[in-house]
Amino acid sequence: MIVWINGAFGAGKSSTARELVELIPNSTLYDPELTGGGLRGLLPAKRLAEVEDYQDLPIWRRLVVDTAAALLAEVGGVLVVPMTLLRQEYRDEIFGGLAARRIEVRHVLLDPEETILRERIDGRSEYGDPEVDARAREWCHAHLGPYRAAHDWLTADAYTVDTSALTAAEAARSIADAVRTGRVSSCGIVQTPDPTGETLAAGVLLFDDQDRFLLVDPTYKPGWEFPGGVVEPGEPPARAGMREVAEEIGLELDAVPRLLLVDWERPKPPGYGGLRLLFDGGRLGPEDTARLRLPGAELRDWRFVTEDEAAELLPPVRYRRLRWALRARERGTVLNLEAGVPVG
Repeated sequence: MIVWINGAFGAGKSSTARELVELIPNSTLYDPELTGGGLRGLLPAKRLAEVEDYQDLPIWRRLVVDTAAALLAEVGGVLVVPMTLLRQEYRDEIFGGLAARRIEVRHVLLDPEETILRERIDGRSEYGDPEVDARAREWCHAHLGPYRAAHDWLTADAYTVDTSALTAAEAARSIADAVRTGRVSSCGIVQTPDPTGETLAAGVLLFDDQDRFLLVDPTYKPGWEFPGGVVEPGEPPARAGMREVAEEIGLELDAVPRLLLVDWERPKPPGYGGLRLLFDGGRLGPEDTARLRLPGAELRDWRFVTEDEAAELLPPVRYRRLRWALRARERGTVLNLEAGVPVG
């Protein structure tokens, strides 16, 4: 199990975590800041200069999951992880990756009043170098705006502890008691386990009366996606697409969808690639749209979008696939793609 302590920069996560490991039997502290620091010695300076925060590096998010899983395999028990996560898609990606490894995450938010938080930030002096401490305080203050913006989803997702009047030791005792009594529930983010070989996946394009198509926002990976998923062994691909549409958004399609394209996705370690099929699921009427239902643990949102709008939502590989699927639909044909490029 992991107890993930979230909160604004300067909220006292690290000091609370150090107290907490003394209260939870067989617990170990893991600070993902160490993983970020390690990347500074691993990645080229050019790549590091492309981001303002190492959380924006996909390798950091993957390494956090892999390191936490490896630590638990090595020492067992409970990991206490103090780390600010203000972007919901990063929370989803990391917690989903842990869930795929059957690692339970209990999400806790330290949430002091902002005036008290600012006072605590101004009083921080932990590096022994006035210039470094000043930059650290400036960093914390600069991220109060993003914290306020994320506050609604954080408090809805996490067990929230108002630490305005609490010391780190008192906050830790409150968290330890909440974990022991089950008041801190397991986070519901889910993710399909990482594949061990090439996969076959079926996606379905569903259109509205303006010829926009439906995209969904998965909780377990960055970027939007078409309704659909991995085809199970022995399952017809088109039927797999129909099953996924029913499971993901609650709609039973009346007819088997028409194939638009087949795209071979090349392996890109740690992924294995495989075949990706896109089907035309037809047009949804207002009554269909009114019946859309999302499983909260898997999908966060849905929307109908135009081709141009999809460019801002879909990862490049899926957007290229989409563009060719729309061209195939316009021409009434089926396209064969290799790594997003039509062949044959």
